[in-house]
Amino acid sequence: MAFEHEIEMDLSKQIPGLCDFGVECFLSGEEMEIGEASYAENGINVILSDKISYNRSPPYVQHELCKNVHYDILSLPTASVIITFYEEPYSVLLRTVHSVLNTAPSAILKEIILVDDFSSRRDLKGKLGYYVKTRLSSKVKLFRMRRQSGLVRARLAGAQRATGSVLVFLDAHCECTSGWLQPLLSRIHQSRSSVVVPLIDVINQKTFEYESDGYGFDIGGFTLDGHFDWHDVPERERERQRRECKDEIEICPTYSPTMAGGLFAISRDYFWEIGSYDEQMDGWGGENLEMSFRIWMCGGTLETIPCSRIGHIFREFHPYSFPNDKDTHGINTVRMAKVWMDDYQELLYMNRPDLRNHPDVGDVTHRKVLRDKLKCKSFEWYMQNIYPEKFIPTRNVQNYGRISAIEDDRFCFDDLQQNIDEPYNLGVYSCYKHDIAPSQLFSYTYNKVLRTERSCATIDDRRSTKYIVMIPCNSDDEVTDTWVHTSFNQFKHEQTGLCIDRKNLDKNLLHAAVCDSLSKTQKWEFQKTKKQSI
Repeated sequence: MAFEHEIEMDLSKQIPGLCDFGVECFLSGEEMEIGEASYAENGINVILSDKISYNRSPPYVQHELCKNVHYDILSLPTASVIITFYEEPYSVLLRTVHSVLNTAPSAILKEIILVDDFSSRRDLKGKLGYYVKTRLSSKVKLFRMRRQSGLVRARLAGAQRATGSVLVFLDAHCECTSGWLQPLLSRIHQSRSSVVVPLIDVINQKTFEYESDGYGFDIGGFTLDGHFDWHDVPERERERQRRECKDEIEICPTYSPTMAGGLFAISRDYFWEIGSYDEQMDGWGGENLEMSFRIWMCGGTLETIPCSRIGHIFREFHPYSFPNDKDTHGINTVRMAKVWMDDYQELLYMNRPDLRNHPDVGDVTHRKVLRDKLKCKSFEWYMQNIYPEKFIPTRNVQNYGRISAIEDDRFCFDDLQQNIDEPYNLGVYSCYKHDIAPSQLFSYTYNKVLRTERSCATIDDRRSTKYIVMIPCNSDDEVTDTWVHTSFNQFKHEQTGLCIDRKNLDKNLLHAAVCDSLSKTQKWEFQKTKKQSI
């Protein structure tokens, strides 16, 4: 009866109506300090989570057009929802489970399979098992790994036990909203080779506010250092949607080059046919891009379904380490690149030279055999047909490489290890003498844009010192800042007529000055430029 008492104590902490409908809420006094400490440890305010009902009411965030879509529940396939977890806060995990039970019609929810990847937290042991057995539907099943195995193997263990027609993978810190499951199952019922993802809204990790950006959304891309990122829906995809969905473009299934990987649905049979996961991937990371490329290159489609929306807590850090502190994301990404990226894998190594000969990558022969068996297309086909908007720093550019000072080649353009996902000041640093370092790889396009993979150069003219600032790029068709590499080897900003200068450097930051053809501090050249092969 000890667990019964603990569960009753947990329930007594909850405040009815707190944070209902996704509104933010706060702690005060000593509890606020304890909550902040719990956030520092877990990446989530666990103290606040413990006070919120497991059954808190979700907001209604669907597009109005979704109300007009009707689903024949009896004709839809059944779903096995697979939730893997490791050291997840107890109340956050249970809220995820309850949200599925509260929003998924019983007729199509075959089961919820919880896979514990060998957690050590006490409350995830006997108390969780007792709660599942005594408080939840018999559809909820708890399975425990015998040792920590990582996300991929834990998900495979769940998939092997699933009996529903569709596998729905969810992270353990989600909250589902009304009507989320039917659109996913309906699309797979229409097209068994479609792998579908919901719109993923943000649940604030500190206040538990359900943050929705309205009806707009982004789709998935990737960076050349092997990470997932978000980008706008391109116009060519909007044109396809206009042809296929006519007046309902806002809720039309939207092709996405990649997926984040935490939340998606796939036909169970198709999951195994197309190669499930690379079971030799360790820990976490890389599996989402591997599956994304494989789906597109081997005949499937990856689609965002706007009428399905799920809230997700995005942690700012991992509250736990991986076994032996391995860079599992990097290792897994190399496994993916060796099988699927063909010659483009060189771009990964250009950004991550440390991964080229990593000793822990292992053998990928069986995955290459899978690719041959499935008669998959090339990565070049993927880039041309699925993600043609992706900027490749070494392709279709006038020049690329290091940009060094002609009069003093100790200085090269450099991002100075700043946050390159936000606007940052361009600087100079000692030129690396080995292969081009990621922080010093720049391209000069035929549209006269000076840029990196993600950022384009402009001038901040709000102060007396006009710093050179790198800002997130739009597509080349929306260029606003252009530069001329003059016959005097200056980079001249066409919109202002100013040139990039390193005179009187402030914290190694470059600035714009009146162009002077005799100035030694305004002369720049591309150093160690490579021929365009990748």
